[in-house]
Amino acid sequence: MSTFKAPKGTYDLLPPDSATYLAVREAISAPLRNSGYGYIETPGFEDVALFARGVGESTDIVTKEMYAFETKGGDQLALRPEGTASVLRAALEASLHKAGNLPVKLWYSGSYYRYERPQKGRYRHFSQVGAEAIGAEDPALDAELIILADQAYRSLGLRQFRILLNSLGDQECRPVYRAALQEFLRGLDLDEETRRRIDINPLRVLDDKRADVQKQLTDAPVLRDHLCDACKAYHEEVRALISAAGVVFEDDERLVRGLDYYTRTTFEFVHDGLGSQSAVGGGGRYDGLSEMIGGPALPSVGWALGVDRTVLALRAEGVELDLPSPTSVFAVPLGEEARRALFGIVTRLRQDGVAADFAYGGKGLKAAMKAANRSGARYTLVAGERDLAEGVVQLKEMESGEQTAVPLDSVVAEVVARLA
Repeated sequence: MSTFKAPKGTYDLLPPDSATYLAVREAISAPLRNSGYGYIETPGFEDVALFARGVGESTDIVTKEMYAFETKGGDQLALRPEGTASVLRAALEASLHKAGNLPVKLWYSGSYYRYERPQKGRYRHFSQVGAEAIGAEDPALDAELIILADQAYRSLGLRQFRILLNSLGDQECRPVYRAALQEFLRGLDLDEETRRRIDINPLRVLDDKRADVQKQLTDAPVLRDHLCDACKAYHEEVRALISAAGVVFEDDERLVRGLDYYTRTTFEFVHDGLGSQSAVGGGGRYDGLSEMIGGPALPSVGWALGVDRTVLALRAEGVELDLPSPTSVFAVPLGEEARRALFGIVTRLRQDGVAADFAYGGKGLKAAMKAANRSGARYTLVAGERDLAEGVVQLKEMESGEQTAVPLDSVVAEVVARLA
């Protein structure tokens, strides 16, 4: 046994559980691929400053949770704690916004890293699927992304999730609310670190999960009462479009999310079966992020959905995904001549798109048939010297146990026809 273990707060994704994670990624990305979103992949690490500017220097992500390091060449880098800043950086670097077809619609899937206290549903290494629509200010885009996420979750069979929706206003109306909130917060009994947040980003205090803090926030001013007419109209259009699509949501006037770059529309997907880590995904509009990281004005909107937490939500609801067997045909050779013959048949089956496997290692019949059972194959091909002398292979249907002798030269066609 190895003396090494996975680092604290991480886990290994192994078969057969890994098939569920792959299915979740596929289900989340399918509606995006069907809606004009192209795939993007960015490096696992970026310049520290990208996240400090974009995510926010006052956020817990940047101040406490980011894995930052200095390279041998003196560069200050960080493992990516989230996807939006990296995707926008890549789009700007490649000048995708200059191609003349805005918005630039991108989706991604990958691993992200945060140094936080490990617990169920919160890991230091986690997986997300995300989507970004860059370069257009349109409530229909905000609604589209919320609807596509809802579609993805429902395609998986999830039903007990809720969509929380709010507006954070913009540069016109948020400063007025910020001042009102700061005045309120300064009158509360808060610890020193939380009081520092009042001056840097008071909205972050609303996101504090501690019960003693939340109790004091009962009468805090709400952003809804301070929205300008333009933000009110924008938010009402988002709500109307989502409702018209039949997507149920809840207005949550306290929803602020944990990143500095959000403006106007913000939303979160929560599942009450996950305990304290109830958020399975979320996102919103970030109209000023491009300028924060040195780009032109590019109003944008996006979301990221947690693969790990989505799997936990499926388990909480008892949803079993209908996953295809990784193997349809399993070949069991008895003898050296049969090994060569069946290996050739397995190769041709694979070339015809059939999932086929082979009893490697010279197993005896009993051990090989156990391996065939474990593989989940619908059919097993068995051949020995006598079968080859007669020019046949035994084709066994595993569920019924029915066995048929099939000519060697037609066995591939026979199997393909039965599986069709």
